[in-house]
Amino acid sequence: MPDYGRDPEFGISITPTASTLAEARQIAREADALGLGLIGIQDHPYQWRFLDTWMLMATLLAETSRIRVFPDVANLPLRGPAMIAKQAASLDVLSGGRFELGLGAGGFWEAITAMGGPLRTPRDALDALEDAIQIIRRFWSGERTITYAGRIYAVKGLHPGPPPAHPMSIWIGAGRPRALGLIGRLGDGWVPSLPYVPPERVPEAQRRIDDAAAAADRDPHRIRRIYNLMGQITDSPTREVLVGSPEHWIETLASFVVELGFDTFVFWPAEDASRQIERFATEVVPGVRSAVARLRRG
Repeated sequence: MPDYGRDPEFGISITPTASTLAEARQIAREADALGLGLIGIQDHPYQWRFLDTWMLMATLLAETSRIRVFPDVANLPLRGPAMIAKQAASLDVLSGGRFELGLGAGGFWEAITAMGGPLRTPRDALDALEDAIQIIRRFWSGERTITYAGRIYAVKGLHPGPPPAHPMSIWIGAGRPRALGLIGRLGDGWVPSLPYVPPERVPEAQRRIDDAAAAADRDPHRIRRIYNLMGQITDSPTREVLVGSPEHWIETLASFVVELGFDTFVFWPAEDASRQIERFATEVVPGVRSAVARLRRG
């Protein structure tokens, strides 16, 4: 797989559990102070233990100053593209350009329908995602009036605004072949999670994205590759792909950059989140940057 040449970027995941709100706010402030680049928050509105992701993102943006925030990934069936575009642009303006949009076609359909959402076939879900990307991009375009008629979603005579504060990206959470092709044709980034797309599956997925980008006359190097990582930094021997020492993490993540093509890593600690994030920022991140630079020099 090619090394796409981007400088690696690092972030953390915060689970929007209502009972751990104080910890989530503290972790966000710590990540901001430690110089990490991103906070990702999963979006499952039907999960009774969770706060609303968008409300939490607004809170964390208000309580930090540098770190960027994104839904990892936004639940399209329960939110709809025009409202997602409006909310994303509003958060970007309110935060001074610190919001990015992660977007997904949906899953857990029984829970979605229980909340009043649609039940979609894989084809319908992907068509809805493509419609959503088109509508969101038009909403952010600065045009006075937009109209779009897709197979699943449509807007007619909509007056969008305000526009985002910066050129906002749409990062797609997906793993199926047709969805990977959609990322190559239209997306700004790919957001897989390690348990669902393990390293051995990555090369084929990257090829599908790159081939679709090339067929659409797009530069594959402009598409971000963001990997959600579940694991634990330990002082004991390596037990799993990402359960091991800082040195093991450094070696593994550097190989994910230069061999698998990832440029961004979002860490979801298995436990002891505050201490894990501190170790990630101070022990792993600098080491990965140095290792990638060394590997690129040959």
